[in-house]
Order: sequence, then C-alpha cells, then structure tokens
Amino acid sequence: MLSESSAAVVTATLPVVRAHADRITGRFYARMFAAHPELLNLFNRGNQATGRQQAALAASVVAYAGHLTGEDATGWTAVLERIAHKHASLGIAAGQYPLVGRHLMAAIGEVLGAAVTPQVAAAWDEVYWLMACELVAREARLYAATGLPHGGVVWRDWRVTGVTSQATDVVSVTLVPVDGGPVPGFVPGQYVSVAVDLDGGRGRQIRQYSLSGRPDADHWRITVKRVRGTAGAPDGLVSGFLHDHVGPGDVLRLSPPFGEVSAVAGQGPLLLVSAGIGLTPAMSALAHLAATTPDRPVVLAHADRDGAAHAHRADLVELHARLPRLRLRLWYEEITGDDAPALPAEVSRGRIDPELIPLSPDAHVHLCGPLPFMNRVRGGLLRRGVPVERIAYEVFGPGMLPEVG
Repeated sequence: MLSESSAAVVTATLPVVRAHADRITGRFYARMFAAHPELLNLFNRGNQATGRQQAALAASVVAYAGHLTGEDATGWTAVLERIAHKHASLGIAAGQYPLVGRHLMAAIGEVLGAAVTPQVAAAWDEVYWLMACELVAREARLYAATGLPHGGVVWRDWRVTGVTSQATDVVSVTLVPVDGGPVPGFVPGQYVSVAVDLDGGRGRQIRQYSLSGRPDADHWRITVKRVRGTAGAPDGLVSGFLHDHVGPGDVLRLSPPFGEVSAVAGQGPLLLVSAGIGLTPAMSALAHLAATTPDRPVVLAHADRDGAAHAHRADLVELHARLPRLRLRLWYEEITGDDAPALPAEVSRGRIDPELIPLSPDAHVHLCGPLPFMNRVRGGLLRRGVPVERIAYEVFGPGMLPEVG
C-alpha cells in the first residue's frame, strides 16, 4: 500500500500525469534506449514504431496508480501475473528495475517540469517501486519453478525439423533440442520466446509464439503468421525472418514455456474462441484433449478472413474424428466454394457474432485473438451470463484487460 502522504499526492496529481502519460512514456523510452541501446533487443520494434508499446506502458502505470489510490478497480493480480510471465520469458532481471525507474522518473520531470516537486517525485517513485517489487517477486517464483536463475533465462538451442505451410502467410515450425535432452512439457495456452539475430546488423529481436502442438509430444511446434505492415506500421521483422530464412536443420534459441493462462481449464464443457492466428493455443488444447479426455464437450468458434487464411484446417479434420463431442463453428469474412465442404463445421459469412456462439451454461471459455475481437466476444459472453472468472484470454503484444461491456 502507498504511504498516507504519497497516496494524497498521487491522488492529487493523477489527472495531470494521466493527461501527459503518453508524452512521459515516449520520453522514457527515448532516454533509456539512448543510454542503453542494447535494451532495444528486448522490445518489439514494430510496437515501438507505432506507439503501441508506449501507450501500453502509460496505461499500465496510470492504472496501477489508480489501483493504489482506490480509483481503479481492475483485478491487478491477473494483470501483474501476465506481465511477470512475459518478463520471465524475456529474461528480465531484478537489477534492471532501478535502471527503468531512474529513466521513468527523469521523464516525468522533463515533461511536467516545475510541477514535479520533491514530494511529487517521491510519491510517484513509491508507486513505481511498489509495482516493481510485486513483479520482481512474481518473476523470482517463475524462474525458480523452471530451475533458472532470476534474470537469466537460459536460452536453449532447438533444431528445426520441419517447416510446413499451414495457410496463406502462415507456417508451422517443429523443433527438437539440439542437446538431445528431454522436451519440456507445457500447459496448452502457454508460449515460448524465440530469439533471432536479424540480418543487416539489426540486432537480436525476441517474439513470443504459442505452442500449437500436443504438450507430451517429442517435439515442440509453433505456428507463425507473417506480419505485413498496414497503416504505416512496418512488416514484422521476426515473422518475416522465420518465413524467409528458417528451414530444416537451422537452429533457433527458445525460452522455457511461460504464460499464466490454461486453454483447458476446468472439467466440464469447454469453449475455445479464436480469430486468425489466435487459433494456435486452441490447436494445442484440442490435441491435448484428444490424447487425454476425448469425451469432453468442446466447441471451437473461430473467425478468419477466408478458408485459405485459416491455419491448421487439415489438423481440425483429424482432431474432429478423435473428439466425438467437438463442435466446430466458423465465421469467414469471405466464403468460396471450397470452404464449407472441407470441414465438418457450420460456416457463416461475416464476423463472429457472440450471440450465435454455441454456449453451455457451465462452460469454461478461452479467448485468443486481436484485443478488439476479444473485448467484443468477452462482453457478449458476459451479457449471456458467463461468469467473469470462467473467461480466460491471452493477450500478445501491448495491451491491458479487455473492457467488460
């Protein structure tokens, strides 16, 4: 909890900080990267270029301050756990938090100027360190659980054994450990970080990809969609590299599995809702259920541009044969003559309608897809009576919790 004196100062200054939050975080990143250019390797440069990273940090810090002062009722346990898993997958060290705090507080002073009195600076420094200490503790537990030193993700070399085209601009990559050691298990819904050294001196970049195969297999599988830049955003550096330069025999560096969300939570009916490449954790969930509890009632509701863009369609045919209580409900923005007959599924034209998703009253739900998509589906399911605690979701890239409404 904030000290009484800091709480009063943060409450009084929160509107001003909120109004200038984007400028503060923009200045923070500029300062930090100028002083420590090696940290660019930890951040998605596409999200930096579009401002999404800055906006997400601004929203997080302001919302956490509101949480400490009682203004924001967001469930911060879940938010902090999500951030901690992401940090652990990147190998964030406890010793990096003072560096971040120093540049963040300097950025606040540069943007707000004389308004940042010593009392104001001390109060916001307290906000930052309360959040940082919570994250350091959570990350330490995650590192301990994986047998890794805090702040030292032991990147492991994995050899590519196959690259398979799954859909337009989508490939799956299968990998085995170079050292011949065991393949770690994981929970469907978890992801790994993939570190690649880009050509042309662009440095290392790290991205997270859901594990899309069966958890007890003798290999890992990730499924990668090529990110094509739109509206001024750059093409995806890592997805493009994996599509254009990686083949059987190549070696990639991967982290252990992380991610706090299970795609197979609960014991009763399961509803998996996905859009686009958000299908990948659902594929892992279905493969796991086919091997462990094939009689579990499952609905997969998936949205995509068209059948050609729908990844792992052939896998769904095989999984449907092994899961007698699996129901497939698909929405394609465009339907061609080849789309409907290929799968034992009900296919509709247009975008997914939350009111038409088959829903059991006691279902557990897992969502994965773009944030606006999840926000809309989650709101629709809540209005249909699904308790909030039975809706899990995965957010890739900068983002906060979807809104309730």
